[in-house]
Amino acid sequence: MAHILVVDDSPTDVQAIRAALEKGGHDVTIAEAAEEGVEMAKALQPSLVLMDIVFEGTSGFQGVRKLSKDGETSHIPVIIISGKGTAADKAWGLRQGAVDYLVKPLKDKQLLEAVDKALGQ
Repeated sequence: MAHILVVDDSPTDVQAIRAALEKGGHDVTIAEAAEEGVEMAKALQPSLVLMDIVFEGTSGFQGVRKLSKDGETSHIPVIIISGKGTAADKAWGLRQGAVDYLVKPLKDKQLLEAVDKALGQ
């Protein structure tokens, strides 16, 4: 069981992601903005962060970059979860430090397999 921080501002997506992760035996914490997610990751030191990219203010891409470059959080794997699925978006997300990039809507099995892979399980 891992502690996973989900950073997403869509209540519908958060509900679906939380349900899948909890069904997989994980503890879930929610942040509704990228900057909030970065601060919560520093404070909580989760096993994994799932980050959306479209937010008001700081984008998820910027949040991923902050997490991957900060010594306090650089060890925490980040998976981007987004409705934006172009090859350019995926390439940019991975360049920011994400370990994977998943396109919404997600199937539970797809999400849990990506989480297990990111956690090294």
